[in-house]
Amino acid sequence: MAHKDALLLPRPLAGSPQRSILAMMNNGPLAAGPRDFDMSQQSLEHSQDRRPTRWHIAVFLAPALLVYTAVMILPLFGTLQLSLFRNVDNAQVFAGFDNFRTLFGDPRWAASFWNALGNNTWFFIIHMLVQNPIGVVLAALLSSPKLRFSAFYRTAIFIPTILSFVIVGFAWKLILSPLWGVAPNLLDLVGLKSLFVPWLGKEEYALTTLSLISVWQFVGIPMMLIYAAMLSIPDEVIEAAECDGVTGFSQFWKIQLPLILPSIGIISILTFVGNFNAFDLIYSAQGALAGPNYATDILGTFLYRTFFGFQLQIGDKNMGATIASMMFFIILAGVCLYLFLIQTRLRRYQF
Repeated sequence: MAHKDALLLPRPLAGSPQRSILAMMNNGPLAAGPRDFDMSQQSLEHSQDRRPTRWHIAVFLAPALLVYTAVMILPLFGTLQLSLFRNVDNAQVFAGFDNFRTLFGDPRWAASFWNALGNNTWFFIIHMLVQNPIGVVLAALLSSPKLRFSAFYRTAIFIPTILSFVIVGFAWKLILSPLWGVAPNLLDLVGLKSLFVPWLGKEEYALTTLSLISVWQFVGIPMMLIYAAMLSIPDEVIEAAECDGVTGFSQFWKIQLPLILPSIGIISILTFVGNFNAFDLIYSAQGALAGPNYATDILGTFLYRTFFGFQLQIGDKNMGATIASMMFFIILAGVCLYLFLIQTRLRRYQF
């Protein structure tokens, strides 16, 4: 029996090519009847029933999730829990928010905390005003196709990033030493020896000096991130700007900079988190007391002395956990501020 589709076609002449093609469609393998349609539908439903389970996703995620939980999540909740207790006669007694009231209300604790927080804020401001702008400028210069040996320059600038904090701290402490350091002699060679002061030994210079040392060590990270962001800008955009006569600094300011603002925002939040978790450089250069006279004391060194104790100060793990909890809340507030206020405004510049 001929199919209904075949009856709807115009009847071709006998012996014509159209009649041969019509016969192949009605009788050959291209002909699809109701039975064939039912079989294909059943096979499709059967293949959907045999859809493989995605168990392999859980297999690959489970190890990383377990490690992250053991290393990050459990210690975090343990620290928050420890901050709510107090040691009374060698027994942990629930104290609620008494430790936080002590941290902010006791003059001895409050003075040390606000001093460390203020120093940490200044440490972060210097990185934002010096490190990140220098990283943007270096990335813009190194992304120029006319610059030769750009790979060598990128490598040379990035090398300090892979150095240990201990090496950097001790090396710069030796370089800036007024007794055996090379800084006085180098300034003497250029006639600027009168400008030399013991930068790590004076309260008004120590923190800024350490901040600039940290900038020297880590300026390669924003440079590489901004460099990668500038390379991701489509060539069509740059060519269109050049056709309109926008080149050089104008092209960077009007075209490239708005397009890399999301990357700059990410670098800013990474700088914030890294600076408020800083400890190693201050400890290796100035010790746990963060001298002179606590002028370089930041939240990390304040936490270390409080939790573990140092010299005549006895360690207090509950107050140490309270300081660590405050560090977590400060970092969390900064990250939320970026995610919900700043990042939403930067999305308009993304492709």
